[in-house]
Amino acid sequence: MKLGITLYNFHSIIDTFDDLDNVLSKLSEMGVGVVQVSGIGKLDNYKVAEYCKKYNMEVCLTHVPMERILNDTDALIDEHKALGCKNIGLGWSPEEYRSVEGMKKYIADFTPAAKKIKDAGFQYAYHNHHFELERYDGRTQLDIMIEDTDPDLFNFILDTHWLQTGGVYPPDYIRKVKGRMNVCHFKDYKIENGERKYAEIGTGNLDLDECYRACVESGVEYIIIEQDSCDIDLFESARISFNNLKKIAERN
Repeated sequence: MKLGITLYNFHSIIDTFDDLDNVLSKLSEMGVGVVQVSGIGKLDNYKVAEYCKKYNMEVCLTHVPMERILNDTDALIDEHKALGCKNIGLGWSPEEYRSVEGMKKYIADFTPAAKKIKDAGFQYAYHNHHFELERYDGRTQLDIMIEDTDPDLFNFILDTHWLQTGGVYPPDYIRKVKGRMNVCHFKDYKIENGERKYAEIGTGNLDLDECYRACVESGVEYIIIEQDSCDIDLFESARISFNNLKKIAERN
């Protein structure tokens, strides 16, 4: 497996291509060679591809707006060809899909685009939060997504933090989607003053060693660090997380 970081971690400091260049330069100095492209506003993906190539940075995944997946599929595929990225991700589902009938609509809406993406040699994938662990008629939304969709068309980007926040054991779900997840999000959290807070990888409460072993068993190709916010310098946070993730990989 390859280890990397999502650019979403730096969404608060990336507005221009100079900002992107600065982030990629610092990540390269840390030894990071893989990124996810998301959270960088409306920067043109063709030019983003040029900056990533400048730093020999592999793009393993994007998160893109739902409307583009459904209605601008061909252009999106072309952009991913330029990025050299095979995984096209949706970061969340809107309220309209959060019910039994809503999930039927989700599958119907996304199947044509997911098939077009697959036929072009790419893969559609869904990134969970905690709300997908809400139960509808005895099954969670995430279970419906896994069990009622075409396994060739619908992949997943499971997030360790949100799985545990939703009340399930993350390694169980990583194993449940074996063969259907190219990229897994490693996100940690800690309890501080009685509240859950984002934490650098390996400094929080999650069993990320077992998550890593589950990823190995499930054929995951990339593990990407995601941390929505932090209390220290963004680059120091990234350095701690990346170094700790490498240690997890080395001992497992």
